[in-house]
Amino acid sequence: MKLENIPSPIIIQDFITESGALYPLVPLSFTLSGLPLHSAPIILVNHALTGNAQVTGENGWWNDLIGDGKTIDTSKYTILAFNIPGNGNDSFIVENYQDFTARDVARIFIKGVKALNIEQLFAIIGGSVGGGIAWEILALEPNITENLIPIATDWKSTDWMIANCFLQEQILNNSSKPIEDARIHAMLCYRSPESFKEKFKRTINQDLLIFNIESWLAHHGKKLQKRYQLSSYKLMNQLLKTIDITRNSDDFETLLSKTTASIHIIGINSDLFFTPKENLETFQELKKFKENVFYSEIDSVHGHDAFLIEYKQLDHLLADIFKAETIAK
Repeated sequence: MKLENIPSPIIIQDFITESGALYPLVPLSFTLSGLPLHSAPIILVNHALTGNAQVTGENGWWNDLIGDGKTIDTSKYTILAFNIPGNGNDSFIVENYQDFTARDVARIFIKGVKALNIEQLFAIIGGSVGGGIAWEILALEPNITENLIPIATDWKSTDWMIANCFLQEQILNNSSKPIEDARIHAMLCYRSPESFKEKFKRTINQDLLIFNIESWLAHHGKKLQKRYQLSSYKLMNQLLKTIDITRNSDDFETLLSKTTASIHIIGINSDLFFTPKENLETFQELKKFKENVFYSEIDSVHGHDAFLIEYKQLDHLLADIFKAETIAK
């Protein structure tokens, strides 16, 4: 029997963040789909900024990738996904978003994995901030997974990323329409100039007498405002800003030479947010001391969001990892 996204909360008690804030109770809600837990290889999927634990099924945000007969096949794997506490998908709200870093979420996820009596994952996969949290998990628990698959992300937030997150924070704290305005700015980071050119071609919306790019951005702002909490946006932006496996820790080589996991880095050639240049530098650094490291790239005009758009390419790049495993089994 296959499971379909049955969420259940794990209660984490007396959690102290890296900044020293005490949270007596942190509910960690999650979904399981695919084969029953402990009957098949387990894949942990980490969601991105406005995502959640619903990765497959009717409202699944990665339906094109995860499902029956898909790249990540729910008839062959168990799929685990956690909601980042405070992401707005349960009643838990984080008011002091600066209490948390990406590493804190990684620590919470590790506690969740252990609470489910999972000794080792087959893979941890995530895009954007979800991939950053995946890097943090591996740095904390080098033996937790056989494969790490960070997509459109990196092990650290660059100055460029921090700058954009700082601007997002300013908008979220100061705008009269914080979610709408922050989303409009964010869409400029998630796409690329070429993507906008291809999509809009400087056309005018005849009803509103504004450029179609403007009406599209306004639409995305309003759409997110209807479904997303301000506290969640502030928290998720803070997590994006604080990815850094080396902060208050060992250096990059010391941390990652402890793991035997295969690392499959997937960049996007037009990503303005987590640039392919940074991904390649990470790959080249890893290759100095580790053999089972791989780099591949999605070729797309769509920028950062290509990891949610270019399913056929992603399917092709991931096929060797997931399909080879199921054949071996």
